[in-house]
Amino acid sequence: MVILGIDPGLATLGYGLIRKDENGKCEVLDYGVVSTPKQESLPTRLVLLEDGINQILRKYHPDQIAMEELFFSKNITTGIAVAHARGVVLLACVKYCPYLYEYTPMQIKQALTGYGRAEKAQMQQVVATMLGLEKIPKPDDAADALAIALCHATASRFGGLFKVENMTRTKGKNTEAGNAFQKLMQETIKKEDKKAQKKAVSGSTHSRVGKPTSAKKTVAPVAQAPRLNTASEIARKIAEQMQSADKKGE
Repeated sequence: MVILGIDPGLATLGYGLIRKDENGKCEVLDYGVVSTPKQESLPTRLVLLEDGINQILRKYHPDQIAMEELFFSKNITTGIAVAHARGVVLLACVKYCPYLYEYTPMQIKQALTGYGRAEKAQMQQVVATMLGLEKIPKPDDAADALAIALCHATASRFGGLFKVENMTRTKGKNTEAGNAFQKLMQETIKKEDKKAQKKAVSGSTHSRVGKPTSAKKTVAPVAQAPRLNTASEIARKIAEQMQSADKKGE
């Protein structure tokens, strides 16, 4: 299995390719960086990143692709630039390979060293040792990309747990908005159904108390509320479709 690890970045994007055999042993295929000149405009730099990634994908045809999950706490401007780059990378990769995975920096360190706050120098040494390299891979972005690929080689047995989803890998968070919408729609449907049942009961009571009806006329059972041709019916269909999509996703 060929795994492509990617360390996203706008100025410098690191990549590392490894092959994992049936026994779990990994070997290096290639590693390096895709760089973009800072004097160019953002759209031009994104095009250069896409071209660089496409060349790698066409040459090595990776079976699975792993990248670092976007994380920034202080420098929001830098985070936005990296987000642009990461979006382009995701778009380019998914056209060649549907198996995309992401890991946080702490998860990558934990997988390789057993300690989620390991130093960069320690990480680089572990990468070189695991891949049987005489020297630490350079530049640092390439070493980081190889670390990501090795992390996925270790964690790939967990299947879809680390798959790239909507906003984060966490399934609960991915579906949170959808579940909230479904609950709202289901509550609306219940309210509309109760109103319809009350109307049916009211109509049935009125027909019994009022003038006698002919034998041919029958009163609709209370349990069979009339079908709603309102917004609630549309909401019902939406909720059912979302539930069906969630079940398929599981």
